[in-house]
Order: sequence, then C-alpha cells, then structure tokens
Amino acid sequence: MKLVIAEKPSVAMALAKVVGARERKDGYVEGKEYLVSWCIGHLVAFCDASEYDERYKKWRYEDLPIIPEEWKRKVLDGTKKQFQILKKLMNSKEVDEVICATDAGREGELIFRFVYEQAGCKKPVKRLWISSMEERAIKEGFASLKDGSCYEDLYQSALCRAKADWMVGINASRLFSVLYNQNLKVGRVQTPTLAMIVDRNQKVREFVKERYYVAHLTFGEFDAVSEHFQKKEEADKVASDCKERMCQVEKEDVQTKTMRAPKLYDLTSLQRDANRIFGYTAQQTLDAVQEMYEKKLVTYPRTDSQYLTDEMGESTEKLIQMLLSGMPFAEGIVYEPEVSKVLDSKKVSDHHAIIPTSEVEKADLQKLKEKERNILYLISARVLTATADPYIYETHKCQLTCNFHTFYFNARKTKQEGFQAIEKKLKQFLGVREPEQEAEFDLYLGRNIGPCSTSVSENFTQPPRQYTEDTLLAAMERAGNEELTEDTEKKGLGTPATRAGIIEKLIQSGFVKREKKNLVPTDAGNVLVTVLPDEIKSPKMTAEWEMALNHIAQGTETAEHFLNGITDMLGELISRYHSISEEESSRFPGTAMGEVIGKCPVCGSDVREGKKNYYCTGQECRFSLWKDDRFLASQGKKMDKATAKKFLKKGKVHYKDLVSKRTGKSYEATVEMVADGEGKAQFNLYFPQR
Repeated sequence: MKLVIAEKPSVAMALAKVVGARERKDGYVEGKEYLVSWCIGHLVAFCDASEYDERYKKWRYEDLPIIPEEWKRKVLDGTKKQFQILKKLMNSKEVDEVICATDAGREGELIFRFVYEQAGCKKPVKRLWISSMEERAIKEGFASLKDGSCYEDLYQSALCRAKADWMVGINASRLFSVLYNQNLKVGRVQTPTLAMIVDRNQKVREFVKERYYVAHLTFGEFDAVSEHFQKKEEADKVASDCKERMCQVEKEDVQTKTMRAPKLYDLTSLQRDANRIFGYTAQQTLDAVQEMYEKKLVTYPRTDSQYLTDEMGESTEKLIQMLLSGMPFAEGIVYEPEVSKVLDSKKVSDHHAIIPTSEVEKADLQKLKEKERNILYLISARVLTATADPYIYETHKCQLTCNFHTFYFNARKTKQEGFQAIEKKLKQFLGVREPEQEAEFDLYLGRNIGPCSTSVSENFTQPPRQYTEDTLLAAMERAGNEELTEDTEKKGLGTPATRAGIIEKLIQSGFVKREKKNLVPTDAGNVLVTVLPDEIKSPKMTAEWEMALNHIAQGTETAEHFLNGITDMLGELISRYHSISEEESSRFPGTAMGEVIGKCPVCGSDVREGKKNYYCTGQECRFSLWKDDRFLASQGKKMDKATAKKFLKKGKVHYKDLVSKRTGKSYEATVEMVADGEGKAQFNLYFPQR
C-alpha cells in the first residue's frame, strides 16, 4: 500500500477521489492500493525554551542566549489524535511507500518532514508536486513523482527558517521584555514590518503642509495652470490680467510612450490589486484564492512567479478562448493574444503564476462567495491583459502665454488602447471608478485658445500617504527599498505565503491598527520600534536573511553558515544590551500586553488576552478566539476569559443553558472547538445521548 499525506482534509479528499480511495476510516481514506490521510496544518513544532530546562520558565537576562545544541520537537496538544493516526499508518506493515502531498512549497515540506521524523518512519518517500487541483493535474503529478531526497535543500531552507524564527523570537523577546519589564513580542519578520509602518507614520505626522495658490485659464475642458504663488494677491493679479483674453501655445513637447501589459498575478500582486480595488485585506484574498484552489478553479496561489512555463503555450491559448466566451465582463472583447509574453520557464521556480483552470468553464460562478467571484474575475482578466497589446499614447507638455503670463498644460492622446481596453471593461462590469487621467486634448504649436475664463485655487502640499495593505505588501516585497526594479533578485520581508499572516499578527498583538484602509501603529508599536536596535528592526537585514534562505533551497548556501550568522548576531546583541537606565526602562506606560490565558492548540505558544480577542503569540500562527464570536453569540453565550481558558485547556465546554436566537429554545449540548490548518477556530455541537 502507498500512504498519501496531504496538508488539509479537503485536499486529501480531492486526491483520494483521483486515486480511487473512497472508503472513509477514522482520520484517513482507503481504496485500491492507496491510503490517503492528512495533517491539520502543523502537527509537530519545536519545543518551547522551558521544555529544554526548568530554569527557562522564568525570563532572566543571565540565561541568554538560549541556543539549543540539539533541537527538540513535540506533538501539539490540539492535533495529537491525528498525529497518532498518521504515525500508525506510516509504520504499518501494509505501507511500503509514503507520498508527501502537502502544499508544494517550503512550509508544506516542513510540515511533512516534522511528522515523518517524529513518527520514526523509515519508509521510502516520494513527492507529489502539483500547481492545480484539477483531476488532470493530479493524475500527471502521481505519474511523475520524484524521490523525496530531491527536496532536501528545500527542507533545509524551511528548517533554517523555523530555527531562526525560534532563536530570534525567544532571545530578543526575552531580552527586551526583561529590560523594559513588559512582555514584548519581537519577531524576525514581524518587527521590521512594524518598523516600516512606524517610519511612514512618523513622516506623515512630522509633515508640515504649505499653502500655495494657482491661477487657472479655462476654456471648455481645457484647464491650464500658472506657477505656484505663496500670496493669493499675486495669483489674483495674474487671473485678472488674463480674464477673457486669448492664450497661445508657445512650446509643445510631444513624446510617444508605450506602457507594457501587466504581468500575470503572483500572490502579492493579486493581494495588492484586491486591496486597492475591493478593499480586501491580504488575508481575505489569500483565504479566498485558497478556497478556489481547493475547488479546482485556480492554480496554486502561494507563488512568487508571474510567468508560465514554456510548454504551457497551447493550453494558455485554449484558456484565453474559454475566458473570452465564458466570463461575463469579457463580452465584446476582441483581440489577438500574444501568449509568448507570459511564457518563461527560467522565471518559474516552484510554481507558475496564478491562472484559472479549465474547471471554470463548468462552474456556476453565481454560487461562489462574492470575494471568491471578484478575485476570480481579477485573475481571469489578468490572463487577457497580460497577453494583450501595449497601451501607446502621446504626452503633450505645453507652455502657453496670456498677456505676458505663463501657464502650463499637460495632455495625452491615445494612439493604441491595447490592454487598457480590457481593464476598462472589467472595471465597468465591477462598477469600479476609474482614476482621473490627463485630458485627451488636441494642441499644437502656435494655436490660439480662448477667450478664456480665469480663477484662483487654494492648494496645500501633500504629506506621504500612510501604508495600506496594497502599498505595504509592495514595500515588504522590496524590503522598503523603492529603488529596486522588478527584475532585481527579490530580497523581501517574508514570502508571498506569510505576508498576510504577518500583517494580521501585528494587528492581533496590538502594535498596528486599521483606520479605514490605512495601517497605522499604536502607541505600543511606536515605542517598541523606538527601543529596538537596527539588527532586529532593519528591513534590509531581514530581507538578506530571506534571500539566504532562498539560496539554501537552491543549494548554493549552507544552513550552517546561515544559522551561525544568526547566533553571532544574537550573542553580540545580548552582550551590548546588558542594562538600561531606570528612565529608559519606564518607556512603556500603559502598554503592557494582556495576561497569558493558555496554550495555543495549533502551535503550542502562549495565548494572551487582547482588546477584541484572545490571540496566539506564536511567530506566524494566526489562531485566535474572538470575544464577539458569532457562533457563541447565536447560542446566547459570550467568549469571556473563563470560557476561552476552558476551550484552550479541554478543547470543549459543556453548556446546560444554550439558547438558540433563531428559535428561542434552550437546550443542553457540548461545544467542541477545532482549530483548522489555517489557525481558525471552528465549533461543533454534540448533544447528550438520551
């Protein structure tokens, strides 16, 4: 028998259907020569520092740095049952081969390897690597399994990431918590991201706006402006001198410009557009596109590539024809697609760009959730725009004179609409307002215009804008360095798969808050960044670490060299920050974080009380129990501290007085909490046997 291990139950069921395993068992599916089972996210994780030595239960400066000589792992409390099922299956005499079918990426590899090693399994391993959940793609994947050893470098990269996050998180958090007598959560990627938000907010707050005035000449849609004046009287005089007079084009600089079609979506660019157009958070977009991946409607979402492989040309042409005939926004679009623009195998690493699958043709789009449907429209339209002609236009920068005063006017003239015609179709269909563009206006040297009306407007210089999730994701991708080009090797903060979780963790931890679309730091976030050294909060340094992890995955850098660098940095940091003044240590008034109420069922880290929830303090874990939980509220109950503690300790709470708000009837039942692979808490009802 062959044992297939997926990352989630839903994926396991899709795989089981293809390989013919249909008999449901406890924690797995069986059929023909296959057993198909699943993890529930992370089943195994590194032990906490206190599990290495009792003295580490107290946070003391003299115990730092804590660097394990041998790394210990543990099975997480909330997933012990499923781990035992996997362990039994792995070591069963019936199983002669294990197929790793977790998500085809760094974290998926880590999830499987930790379970495989913790179970003491020695069976040969094959790797299923697919970019789509379509039946055809799954069959092709099973027909071309690779030996598990081919992914050893990927595993070493994932292992290094986990060790680095553990070492930085444990040591830096304890160091600065002890110094400032606060429970401060410091993370390898989380903290530099916070630093960028704090820095931008500081620039906005320090900006001093300046007033200026501009005189306008208007004639129909034509609107030319003067230079800036500090005094209104000066602008008024120019307007008065030119009122009802003719003006003439004195200079005209005409340039023809070409705007290339956008590339296909990777996860980050999709999250940015979904935030800008619909206001979706990065996490909402990831959740929606992951759901569609599991429904076989789109390809693998956690990708950083914006290209397809060279051999996908024919299938892409068929996909385009399907989208043109099947997508409601595409009605009336006629163009000659240039598929070769999106094909480049050299720019595809683990997975190609996100595109729809052929299953979309059979799907009832109206049955999709609104977010899923909107994002599917974005992904589909991007396939069309990416293969369309460029947008070609002329820019006209004109200088005009009127009664010896100079005015300026910018206009553009479209020569070829290209891909923008498709973008306009999509935005009209979605009801999205187009941003204002320069006027389409025919001007030429020596032309007389008028007689013109005049006016004066009061204006102010504009501060830099606060980060939105759109602009923050872009900054994270480039580690805050706006000078990097798209073709530069990416040295970003985190990966496309983790950036949404990092943003959510900063909000859950109370360091960042949302103000409409903007992300701004809280007082606690501002103070934390102020007191931390550059080694911990530098986006560029963290991006260098991320690039090193990519090099380990490619086999061009060693894990030992990377971890030695982290260890040396922590040692130097701890020796430098051996003490601070009493005044410095009191910089966190009123910003202490909530008390620990239990352990996370997903990763085993502390769960603390926040303003709106009880959240996991784990580096990348997103588990939380919300105080206004909708399910409990629908049964007449609240997620108070006592209830949250019970769920964390026992995984369930028995109620004798639940009241359905729908029917008004009271009843007795046990509410069981289950944390899924994404860290979300879900609740099931069990009624007592009569």
